[in-house]
Amino acid sequence: MQESIEQYMQTVGQQARTASRVLAGASTQTKNNALSAIYTALQNSETAILAANQVDMTKAHNNNLDSALLDRLELTPTRFKGMLQGLKDVIALTDPIGEITDMAFRPTGIQLGKMRVPLGVVGMIYESRPNVTLEAASLALKSGNAIILRGGSEALESNQAIAAAIQHGLSAAGVPEHAVQVINTPDRAAVGQLITMPEYVDVIVPRGGKSLIERITNEARVPVIKHLDGNCHVFVEAQADLQKALPIALNAKTHRYGVCNAMETLLVDENVAEEFLPRIAELYAEKKVELRGCAETQRILGESIVPATEEDWYTEYLGPILAVKVVTGLDEAIEHINKYGSHHTDSIITENFSLARQFLARVDSSSVMINASTRFADGFEYGLGAEIGISTDKIHARGPVGLEGLTSQKWIVFGDGQIRQ
Repeated sequence: MQESIEQYMQTVGQQARTASRVLAGASTQTKNNALSAIYTALQNSETAILAANQVDMTKAHNNNLDSALLDRLELTPTRFKGMLQGLKDVIALTDPIGEITDMAFRPTGIQLGKMRVPLGVVGMIYESRPNVTLEAASLALKSGNAIILRGGSEALESNQAIAAAIQHGLSAAGVPEHAVQVINTPDRAAVGQLITMPEYVDVIVPRGGKSLIERITNEARVPVIKHLDGNCHVFVEAQADLQKALPIALNAKTHRYGVCNAMETLLVDENVAEEFLPRIAELYAEKKVELRGCAETQRILGESIVPATEEDWYTEYLGPILAVKVVTGLDEAIEHINKYGSHHTDSIITENFSLARQFLARVDSSSVMINASTRFADGFEYGLGAEIGISTDKIHARGPVGLEGLTSQKWIVFGDGQIRQ
């Protein structure tokens, strides 16, 4: 079986590489026509896709998957419409491929610049979230890349149904069907092959739990765009407008639990803690959120609050649990975020613009916000149409990765007979 998986993945890789060379030269109109055909195919397949998702959901419940994974896995009619809207948004985006910038004449008379080009073949490994299948495929196609998608076994039926619609649309538009391939086996050996095929795959994007991403990072022979976890913070500063802070802190934690941009630690300045913490604790209690607090938080809210351990400050709960710490001011808040955070998304609530600017400059995260919920750290909300993932790395792409994050640049030279002397 191992040998057949290796052979299968080699075939998938070869097909993707061939398709990528066609896509690299495809016009914006061709790519948009393909995406529009996919849109139509998905509309026509909605009933089948939602039915396939119900099969996955039933299996997931029978296998006792936790609530966070169930939430990521489920496709409701509303979420399906959101997927289609995301696809429409990608179609409307400006195509970055072929953009020429930084043109300048050199003393020799040559003209030098940079052209934006596709990466080539993208490998995507993800858990649950069947909507990622469409998001990743649409962004890859629009940016001129072929993509190989390997979803989790828990979403196999959903992903295959979505893939069938995508490939129907590609065929109808005259674009190589192998531009988007969804791995049809849950065998983990397929992942091992995908991340060690640099001759066919140019970049790997993992989306899932920390253990998955650590494995990919440690074993890959292909460059990886990744974030390990989403330990996000909201800091309620002493000069915060508490009427803003309350809904922001509530939304950042409870809008959705099983997502990487949900707040996991709430930091509150000691000067407003006595007033703010009882009010926000009451709102969290209504949502049945368990609070794990520092000693000062326990003093203010009572001993019923679970004592926070050192491990709590590092933890991405992905559920209705929140760590709470009272801090002495901006410096301690920033120190805490940079030490315990995952460099994903962090927000300050304050009316002091000078302190807000310090927070922006000194917090080492891929998204830093002022007076806004961390839930906005999302490709759709950032106007990217969708996202293929969020990167907390500092090289190539950082933050939500949209079209431009799936491209590179090459130097181009215009000459008129010049030779080097």
